[in-house]
Amino acid sequence: MAATSPREQNFYKAKLVERYEEMVKFMEAVVYSVAAPDELIVEERNLLSVAYKNVNGARRASWRIVSSIEQKEEGRGNADHVSIIREYRAKIETKLSEICAGILKLLDEKLVPAAGSGDSKVFYLKMKGDYHRYLVEFSTGDVRKAAAENTLSAYKSAQEIATSQLAPTHPIRLGLALNFSIPQHTHPFSIPTCMLQSIYLFYGEVSILLLW
Repeated sequence: MAATSPREQNFYKAKLVERYEEMVKFMEAVVYSVAAPDELIVEERNLLSVAYKNVNGARRASWRIVSSIEQKEEGRGNADHVSIIREYRAKIETKLSEICAGILKLLDEKLVPAAGSGDSKVFYLKMKGDYHRYLVEFSTGDVRKAAAENTLSAYKSAQEIATSQLAPTHPIRLGLALNFSIPQHTHPFSIPTCMLQSIYLFYGEVSILLLW
């Protein structure tokens, strides 16, 4: 039996572990073990996405809860409690920034440049837009402005490729359209017409299939 490569070993370990933080570490090792012009296979990139989504999602949920408590304590005039909450919220934001920086580095240095197929390019550019958008949620000032601009740039690049290379009903193209259609109050840009077209085309084609 042939010996498995470090890439295969780390991918297997990533599937075994229970903690998403460990899964992230193993999948990062997988990414750095792939030499150009090769790229991650679909199962690998999906597991990478799942790992980061869950690690980041847990912190985002914590941030929302703590922010809600902070607002209530401010309304009650509990200055001491507000001070404690803000200190804890800052720690969550630091961790969120680290998580986003980690995946964005992988995307910029390895994943986006190595993407060969249309669906891979859209998948990674959408992912890049998503994590910049997560930074917008809690950042302020120039940091928030830069994150918003990077979000828009990544989503637009992904949409250009999706429109020309992916079918309107392709799940990655639809996921991109839906992520970019998050309500205006969550980020400072409106829904582009091309994104709405993807959604309308999807539901139009699904309706035709259902009629048959």
